[in-house]
Amino acid sequence: MTEAIVEKIAAAYERDQARAGKKASIDELPLSYEALTAEWLTHALCRSVPGAVVDKFELGPVDDGSSNRRKIKITYNSKGQSAGLPAALFCKASHDLVNRWVLSISGAALSEATFYRSVRDLLDIEAPRAYFAEVDEESFNSLIILGDISDSVAEFCDHETVVSRSRAESQMKLLATMHGSVYGSPELQKRIQKFITWPENLQKTLGFGMREGSNQGFLDAESVIPARLYRRYNEIWPLTLVSAALHENVPHTLQHGDVHLKNWYVASNDQMGLSDWQCAGRGIWARDVAYTMASSLQPDDRRAWERDLLKEYLELMHEAGGPKVSFDDGWLAYRQQLITALTWWTVTLSPPGTMPDMQPRDTALEFIRRISIAMDDLDTLDALMSG
Repeated sequence: MTEAIVEKIAAAYERDQARAGKKASIDELPLSYEALTAEWLTHALCRSVPGAVVDKFELGPVDDGSSNRRKIKITYNSKGQSAGLPAALFCKASHDLVNRWVLSISGAALSEATFYRSVRDLLDIEAPRAYFAEVDEESFNSLIILGDISDSVAEFCDHETVVSRSRAESQMKLLATMHGSVYGSPELQKRIQKFITWPENLQKTLGFGMREGSNQGFLDAESVIPARLYRRYNEIWPLTLVSAALHENVPHTLQHGDVHLKNWYVASNDQMGLSDWQCAGRGIWARDVAYTMASSLQPDDRRAWERDLLKEYLELMHEAGGPKVSFDDGWLAYRQQLITALTWWTVTLSPPGTMPDMQPRDTALEFIRRISIAMDDLDTLDALMSG
């Protein structure tokens, strides 16, 4: 099945190249940022304001990773300016063939577009908003246009960002609000059915070498993985599948799915915000919580705070509409869900040839170090074998 999808997308991409370099008409999804025109942007951005027009625009630097990213500065006519239409945009696309493969097989392109089109406006959380989100399900060319939040952000996080106790509490509040709201809302429950489940997400990644890449990445990261855990290498992939299976046949909420520290930002009010919703899907709450704490906090801070943070999260999640989860049950789920967070980063360290190089090596090694130490501290493998 995966080979058929790869061939289908490659054929569509080859057809697209016949018109590569041409400017996009207003009824086409652009094949590159250079194909954008003022007319196309007017059609995409100004439909709610009669008479508003994009006069000119300026593309920012190329920034490629799992998606093709660019910033765009927009200048409107007087009607557009007076209406407060967005003048600074941040865009994500799948223009290159390898990006189309990864974002289609994983479901990431559809997941992010679905989040912004169907769910974002019903959630009271700090996260970007979209002005355009479209995916061509034949070619998997895609484009999402977000407001550039740079001016309202105090800090974009990376693997060197120091997360204080108050910022960690803010992360737990955002996740609790999102998870609890979706658990408790019939309308949001209906809307998240458009997303695949976490086990389905993991299964899709096998098509571009997740198992091979994550296994190799684990071996390549020996210098940062605790020796006791490293010796149990042969158990890692089988228990990754066990952890994923725990999401089956239980009530689901919306998961962000990739809550590593680089996808968080500090808003100007010092509250934490969450971006990059390509891995959004359905599953249990615990994976987002475990992944956030393990990647965001230095091991000593996590050890000191994680029980209190989990208690706060469980209380807030229940208040927002989620189920009442005992601390003991929550603690077990937290321990069990760390392993697939590790998998997400070992494959990033050693990506197979079908995946783009998505993150710097030092970033991947640091997150592997933190997550693997958490797994070792909390006996994640034993929790999966006995739980």
